[in-house]
Amino acid sequence: MNQIFGSGLLAVAAGALVAVIAFVPFVAVSYRRRGGLTLGRALLWAAAAVYFWAIWTYTLVPVPDTAVYRCAGVNLQPLGFVDDIRTAVATSGRYLTDPAVLQVVLNVVLFVPLGFFLRVLGGRGILVAGTVGLVVSGIVETTQLTGVWGIFPCAYRVFDVDDLLTNTVGALLGSLLAFAVPAQHRGVRRAPDADLPRPVTRRRRTLGMVCDVLGYSLASTAVSVAVQAVVVLLLQDETAGRDGAIASTTGTAVALAVWLAVTLVTGRSVGDLATRVRYTDGVLPVWLARPLRFALGIGGYQALTASPDPFPFFGFVLAVVAVILVFVWPDGRGLPGWVGRRRVVDDRSGVVAPAAPR
Repeated sequence: MNQIFGSGLLAVAAGALVAVIAFVPFVAVSYRRRGGLTLGRALLWAAAAVYFWAIWTYTLVPVPDTAVYRCAGVNLQPLGFVDDIRTAVATSGRYLTDPAVLQVVLNVVLFVPLGFFLRVLGGRGILVAGTVGLVVSGIVETTQLTGVWGIFPCAYRVFDVDDLLTNTVGALLGSLLAFAVPAQHRGVRRAPDADLPRPVTRRRRTLGMVCDVLGYSLASTAVSVAVQAVVVLLLQDETAGRDGAIASTTGTAVALAVWLAVTLVTGRSVGDLATRVRYTDGVLPVWLARPLRFALGIGGYQALTASPDPFPFFGFVLAVVAVILVFVWPDGRGLPGWVGRRRVVDDRSGVVAPAAPR
């Protein structure tokens, strides 16, 4: 039980990490292919990420102790589980709780989500679900047979041809169960109304702010890690490696430069682009409105927090005011909209609202 619980935690952690890394691109794609993003679909994709890692964690974990390592056997007889179940049930008298029965049932259930996700999220039918289930199961079983592709001297889990059959059946059942989901919520095909404008709401603006914060943090962290790796592994500068100031400063500078360039070129932040919103012209000229959009958003906040005291305090105040003002107006125009007297519109509307009177 502890091993199963540990594998589940590992799958959740890995799936959550993938979901965080892919969040901003996922939001951008959803707004362009489906016109928007619903909480249900976001949760389904997050569940799919966790499930993907669950297959591998339950396949490979726990890794055996080399001190008590034993090679596992191989079962190449199809439908051998039928005789195993018949013998086990005749001995125990339990039809539903016998380990031999549960083993088969769990092998089927493990691949039911695969078929379900392939139809609901991928728009694929039963034939594809069965084929993918067989292929994925084959990769899993081969990984076990080869001792994780040669890492171990021999297989530490049994290669079982019956697992290929039961896993494939599970994928087929999952594809059939997906018919319970309404057709309009299945598949990845472009929605026919994807290019129609949607109302700009506070929730949508909040989602854009989350994309800005998360995207900036990931970009800054990625650059910092890369620079730290160069300093420690290539330059072998242990002092600078322990300090980490060079890596941190470089990560902040690069992320700020990217956000500034995007804002100056498009007039929108990364979060605005992901959620397909834009500010109207307002009362400010473009050459002033675009730098102001950067300074009153994630760019200004990060620049202030990365500066020496007392500037981080002003960064905190800026963030609090920005969040509060997003909820003051129904369209969530926030601090940049208030300062520049600009409204926020869907970038598919093609309609520029008139400037507010002075």
